[in-house]
Amino acid sequence: MNGDVCADFQLDAMLAFHRQQDRPVLTLMGTEAVHSQSVHFGCIVENKLTHQVKHYVEKPESYVSSLINCGVYILSPEIFNIIATTIKAKTMDDLSEDFSTLSNSSSRRVSRQRSLSGASVSETLSLENDLITRLAVTGGAYVYYTQGWWSQIKTAGAAIYANRHCLKLYHNAHPSWLAQSEKGKAGPQIIGDVFIHESAKIHPSAVIGPNVSILSHVEIGAGTRIRDSIILNDVVIDENCCILNSILGWGSRIGSWSRIEGTPNDPNPDKAFAKLEHMPLFSDSGFLNPSVTILGAKVNVPSELMVLNSIVLPNKDLSHSYKNQIIL
Repeated sequence: MNGDVCADFQLDAMLAFHRQQDRPVLTLMGTEAVHSQSVHFGCIVENKLTHQVKHYVEKPESYVSSLINCGVYILSPEIFNIIATTIKAKTMDDLSEDFSTLSNSSSRRVSRQRSLSGASVSETLSLENDLITRLAVTGGAYVYYTQGWWSQIKTAGAAIYANRHCLKLYHNAHPSWLAQSEKGKAGPQIIGDVFIHESAKIHPSAVIGPNVSILSHVEIGAGTRIRDSIILNDVVIDENCCILNSILGWGSRIGSWSRIEGTPNDPNPDKAFAKLEHMPLFSDSGFLNPSVTILGAKVNVPSELMVLNSIVLPNKDLSHSYKNQIIL
């Protein structure tokens, strides 16, 4: 499994699918993407009847297929034989290239150095470029199609989008894990899906949610409003603050009447199968692209300040408000 993906992983169903195939070596999870976005992923061409992978291209330069690789795999032990065969073939290719280069005496020293290090280079394999492409030709690769939620997490801002969907999964599978407002009981007003660690202390007049995760030993003062945000361990938020579309790092402190706000970067809701766009940090004109606001660990924001669409590195004591800036 790739480390930069988050999804409704249907692993039991995927394993059952893998075992049903004819001599499977590899099964990869696939999902649908819009044509314009598909080129940013590994693209799969499958046999619609057998779901066998017939062609695979990693991040093609032009459109190949709207069926994309989710980065989740099930492998049979036979994959080790495929790896050994692939390494051997790559080593032979390297040696052949070295011998052809030796014919040029001016390149003799360079080619010898390459031959000495060639084994280590050849033993580096890419699952997508070396193995899946090979299996698409020889057979043994299958695609398990999922209609469940899936997204890459390429930027810190993408964590807000992932947090929302993870909380939705909790709502469906483990609703007891989420916080709820209880009638007749003193406590903060909870809107939508919210996770609050049991050690957090939140004033009853605070309003939390939707789509908020609050971790351990967080303290939140009276009248504070938090929405679409992640509050990490040991954060202290004083009274009457507003936190929107933001990630607050460990041990940060937000003074009273301060506002921390970012801009969400959600997929286009009008396009079926649209994925999260991972915008570059800066625009072509050199300005910071609007995104969620992120405070690093132990950032101190004094009272009555605003931090909008900004990134603040750890251990900073802010002296005034900031907008669309990176605070180094």
